[in-house]
Amino acid sequence: MTTCAMARSDDVRRTTGWFALYTGACAVVFLSPLHDLIRLSLSSEAYSHILAIPIISAALVYAERDAIFREIGGAPMSKALGLVLFLLAGLFGALTVWLSASISGHASLRLSIVGFLILVGSGFWWLYGSHAFRAALFPLLFLLLMLPPPASLFDRVIVWLQWGSADVTNWIFQLTATPVVREGLIFDLPGVSIEVTRECSGIRSSIALGIICLAGGYLFLTRSWVRAAFLLAVVPVAMLKNGIRIVSLSLLAIHVDPGFLVGRLHQQGGVVFFAVGLVVLTCVLRGLQRFERWRFANGH
Repeated sequence: MTTCAMARSDDVRRTTGWFALYTGACAVVFLSPLHDLIRLSLSSEAYSHILAIPIISAALVYAERDAIFREIGGAPMSKALGLVLFLLAGLFGALTVWLSASISGHASLRLSIVGFLILVGSGFWWLYGSHAFRAALFPLLFLLLMLPPPASLFDRVIVWLQWGSADVTNWIFQLTATPVVREGLIFDLPGVSIEVTRECSGIRSSIALGIICLAGGYLFLTRSWVRAAFLLAVVPVAMLKNGIRIVSLSLLAIHVDPGFLVGRLHQQGGVVFFAVGLVVLTCVLRGLQRFERWRFANGH
């Protein structure tokens, strides 16, 4: 390692230490909303992904550290823009206090967390500089996934996944030549009747797959539209995974033991079918990587 590279490495470590202290101070200032966010994440499966977001964001920064920290520091104008972000975070904090009595708890929490994230982002800009901030923009924006989505949005997504999974389930039943009569979300099969309930929507695993695709696309794909295509692949893969799970349990109940519909595989076997979704998405990622290499080789 050259002397210049060693000096830059020392600067990065020193700046990272200051950034860690700054982030800790920000967390103390926003201790109450962060405590509420942690409690929400631990109490609801729909929000259980929130605690993993800062860890994944830090991992993305570490994975791309050579590109992000190639140049740290910045011009006075860069410092001024960092100060603007800092003041914007203060505005969000004041707005939260002012509106706390007139908006719902989750909305107030979202405002507080946005203020916290802007404060962290302004510190990143101020300490590392504009070049590092631009290079780390995706991992920093990734932190927005810490915001708890509105319950109404969750309900719409769950209903959408329910019906999509039911359609895929019906298609697989027909593919396997299983006698079935469908009425909406209810399937009448030989000896058993099943319903695709909210729990069958797979919302938790679908969110996890989406987060994995966001991070994987950033690390392993280069073009924005290809990354977007990879993320969109989560929707059919999630529905396919749910359909395979529903059909597998149903066929086991018909041909082996009806207890499979309420047994351990039904209650705790989600990880098996989540792995199926991961395998399918890995194949999609490989295909998209080959597509990007082909376009590059052909000068597109």
